[in-house]
Amino acid sequence: MAKKLQNDASTWEECKENSTSKGKYEVTQEERRETWTGRFDFFLSNVGYAVGIGNIWRFPYLCYKNGGGSFLIPYITFMILGALPMFLLEYSLGQFSSNGPISVWKICPLMKGLGYAMVITSAIFCIYFNVMMGYVLYFLYHSLTSVLPWSTCDNEWNTEFCYISKPSNTSTSNISSITGNNTGDLKMSSSEEFWSYNVLQITSGIEDMGNIRLELLLCLFIFWFIVFLCLYKGIKVSGKIVYMTAIFPYIVLIIFLIRVVTLPGATDGILFYVVPQWDKLLSTKVWGEAALQIFYSTSMGWGGLLTFASYNKFHDNMYGNAMIVPAVNCGTSIFAGFITFSTLGFMALNKGTTVDKVLNQGPGLVFITYPEAISSFPISPVWAVLFFLMLFTIGIDTQFGTIETVLSALTDEFPKLFRRRKVLLTGVICLIEFILGIPLVMQGGMYVLQIVDWYCAIFSVMTVCILETIIIGWIYGANRFYEDIELMIGRKPCIWWSICWKFITPVILVMMLVFNMTQITPVSYGTYQYPQWAIAVGWIIGMISVIPIPIYMVVDLWDANGTLLQRLKQRLKPAPNYGPNMDTVYDKSWQTKDNFSPHYTTHSTENQTML
Repeated sequence: MAKKLQNDASTWEECKENSTSKGKYEVTQEERRETWTGRFDFFLSNVGYAVGIGNIWRFPYLCYKNGGGSFLIPYITFMILGALPMFLLEYSLGQFSSNGPISVWKICPLMKGLGYAMVITSAIFCIYFNVMMGYVLYFLYHSLTSVLPWSTCDNEWNTEFCYISKPSNTSTSNISSITGNNTGDLKMSSSEEFWSYNVLQITSGIEDMGNIRLELLLCLFIFWFIVFLCLYKGIKVSGKIVYMTAIFPYIVLIIFLIRVVTLPGATDGILFYVVPQWDKLLSTKVWGEAALQIFYSTSMGWGGLLTFASYNKFHDNMYGNAMIVPAVNCGTSIFAGFITFSTLGFMALNKGTTVDKVLNQGPGLVFITYPEAISSFPISPVWAVLFFLMLFTIGIDTQFGTIETVLSALTDEFPKLFRRRKVLLTGVICLIEFILGIPLVMQGGMYVLQIVDWYCAIFSVMTVCILETIIIGWIYGANRFYEDIELMIGRKPCIWWSICWKFITPVILVMMLVFNMTQITPVSYGTYQYPQWAIAVGWIIGMISVIPIPIYMVVDLWDANGTLLQRLKQRLKPAPNYGPNMDTVYDKSWQTKDNFSPHYTTHSTENQTML
């Protein structure tokens, strides 16, 4: 083996020498694939990517409606059995191949459609997620005032049904703290009216899209422009920006926690959060939603984890990060839960009601409940600015990973076309995504956003993860994959991860997929029920990113040679040029070439393809 490796190495060096000396092709620094300038860049970028707005509103809501502390038990269980194995799998796969989410599937060419599924899902997610970040900028702008506009009922957008929530010192059954016209269900808090009648200027339904909200369009453009400025220079710049954007939210969260736990009523909210309702553990719905939450919040199967790991140096020890990042994500959700439920306890006392009647789902928590609570704080504009700055930094981190997934996929798959033009590619993608987001900032845009959010990744991401575990655990082989990891970090992981990849994790993922298919309800927005054609459009959106998987399989088998069985066996094997990037492996830090695994053909993803 050593002799073969020496011959491979000398052949590679000769190939590189000929390519430059004879003028066939010279790989410039601009064309070389980037790597992180430091390991902490990689860690913080992954934390920022995995920790998103969902940790602030989706987790507390699910915990709220599924038994408080009882929800934490299945949540942590699925973090151990689902998130940790998938993080190690995607980190190892991305780092070993130094390829983005499309080219990485040289490990199993037949399944290259998985990469396209990841890219399409991430691209769709960027469209509506940045619209939500446009809302954040809008709220941030309106927080720069002495009196928060959603704290009063004397604005031009307010109706006669507006009321202001005032502190109540009476029992929770007393609702005298609510002022305004007693008109039953027509009553809306000042924060609700600001959201519906000022921010959205929402129409009666998706049938009436209304006009473009020019203020939201401007906010959307500004956010996309910020994303472009942060990404066009590549990860060497964005990897430094995350030092601020990934750390700042935790500073704000700590400040908020200190503030909200001292509020009257906070204890009631915390008790509601931490005291389990044990009967809930017998419900499959609780376990199913806990699995879905840990699945979505950690961003497995979206391509971002593969992308970030692909920029690692070959011998970086990603094993530790694969354990720490999911734990940080889970811990952030639990930590944010204390802030949320302390705030809800305070709001329940103010409204003269109980904690279980305060919380709103989805955007309502971020853009109605939180602003309403903040308006009751002393020096409320300062708290509002801090809160929406925190949401902004969380969102920008998520976009780093999501857009970089698309960029990395295209530049790695088409290096001649895009690698020298990455700035232009970044600008074009940001512009296209901005244009596609325009319908979502119309007066009826929230109805469209709700559809896309409801169906976007409902099947595609889970399908991708299931197939990933099957490919690594059974087709490529867990033992073979262990050799790859040993080649990178110098030791093999314990047998536990092999058991997870082959049995435990795919079973959990299949159960989640079945749960989603059987439990999903038609999309709705508040009391508004969507027409059947809109629901059909939602299903189409949900299936768009899944379709490339079978289509690519059919096309790939059609282009192969031999009988159907021979083609299948051939295309399930790793491609001849699958393996580590030789520019990374044969560098000064690589002391023993004899460690190189014998089942790979030496190559460089940047050079050999071009020669």
